[in-house]
Amino acid sequence: MPDGDAAFYSVQLPAPDDFGFWRDTARALMQCSVPPDRIAWVEPGGSGDLFADGGQPLPVPAADAPQVRASKPFIQAAETAICHSDPARFALLYRLLWRHQANSRVLEDRTDSDVRRLDELARTVRRDKHKMRAFVRFRALAEADGEERFVAWFEPEHHILRSNAAFFVNRFANMRWSILTPRGSLHWDGEVLAEGPPAQRGDAPGEDPTEDLWRRYYASTFNPARLKIGAMLKEMPRKYWKNMPETALIPELVAGAQAREVAMVEAGALEFDERPTTLSAIDKAIHACRKCPIGALENQAVMGEGPHHAALMIVGEQPGDQEDQQGRPFVGPAGQVLDVHLQRAGIDRGTTYVTNAVKHFKFVDRGKRRLHQTPTAKEIDICRWWIEGERQIVQPRLILAMGASAARGMLGKTVSVSKARGTAHPMEDGSELWITAHPSYLLRLDGTAREEQERLFQADLVAVADRLAVLTR
Repeated sequence: MPDGDAAFYSVQLPAPDDFGFWRDTARALMQCSVPPDRIAWVEPGGSGDLFADGGQPLPVPAADAPQVRASKPFIQAAETAICHSDPARFALLYRLLWRHQANSRVLEDRTDSDVRRLDELARTVRRDKHKMRAFVRFRALAEADGEERFVAWFEPEHHILRSNAAFFVNRFANMRWSILTPRGSLHWDGEVLAEGPPAQRGDAPGEDPTEDLWRRYYASTFNPARLKIGAMLKEMPRKYWKNMPETALIPELVAGAQAREVAMVEAGALEFDERPTTLSAIDKAIHACRKCPIGALENQAVMGEGPHHAALMIVGEQPGDQEDQQGRPFVGPAGQVLDVHLQRAGIDRGTTYVTNAVKHFKFVDRGKRRLHQTPTAKEIDICRWWIEGERQIVQPRLILAMGASAARGMLGKTVSVSKARGTAHPMEDGSELWITAHPSYLLRLDGTAREEQERLFQADLVAVADRLAVLTR
């Protein structure tokens, strides 16, 4: 029981996910030297602590109060963890912040129970946010003005609705939509995002005609050779199935999977074994890959290079002659151009993961020279197996695809670089794809044409640098 002679404060939070309010209040309490055991943090609708005096005003720091220190990793973890539904999360964060003042390296102790709990809360919230992005299904609803609004129902486990709002605004910017949840709702009219009250399942519409098309698509892309029921249930728990039209097909598809897999094997359709789960394993596997004609040439596979959990991944088309000889990406003339522009944009290549959509150098012999050849769409699509493996392991926040081949390697379809550049393209895992020209394209130009393309390329890299700063702060 707290010491009855010391002041005890009850902090009423305006919202369960209001990190800004918690941060400012915690800073003020810390500057007034209020220890963790003298504070009760109360969510909206919650009751105060047994020992809290609801009338006790919060203390005001003196003008010369000491500054409160908080490391960037702590701020990032706290901002995520505060969206958890655990009522004790506010006290946990304040306790760690209090300890951080005496030991700035407290978060480095992974055996510490508070640190482990913070990591667990943040990890659970990130997973819930990912599930929402993956399993929200919109249904069309006609409004009074004759326009369509797309409405989805989702049941998050934590307070992730507002922190996920930007993802859905960016991804579905051109349509009017609403996401209804028991914790609140979001409504987008194409220009303004509005928050609404909690909803019930019956407030969302039932099936619409497009769901039959979606089910047929899902059935056509189902690959029985990749079926792992345990992994599927872990990634897509049954509790989400009721809101997803395609899940009604799963029992039938699973039941027929074995027979279909046998047929695929007999037809020679299985191209790959299980995808490697480490970068070193991918490196080993691509050196043995002969799934397309490029791998059969006299060349060597070139693996990506950089930190294993880089925030930025840069993807080119394929290795060139110098890259093939040295076994490293972007070490030839195009790499030198890239390095110059990265430096000008303030991007440190040493903190970036650099790779290629195609892992072998495609060329034709011309005497003593090996001339570059552009890979075909099929060759790029086959190599997507490897680049997707790299992306799943590195988990970058932002991906820069340089050239049409790299963009196809990321999206699975051909896009126009001139039309797609300069804007973010949201990916399924929550990362962003940005598209620009390949630096080798600049080398093929001269005069005013090269000056203009270098200006556009530099502008793209500056935009990437600015966006990366926002995503990682």
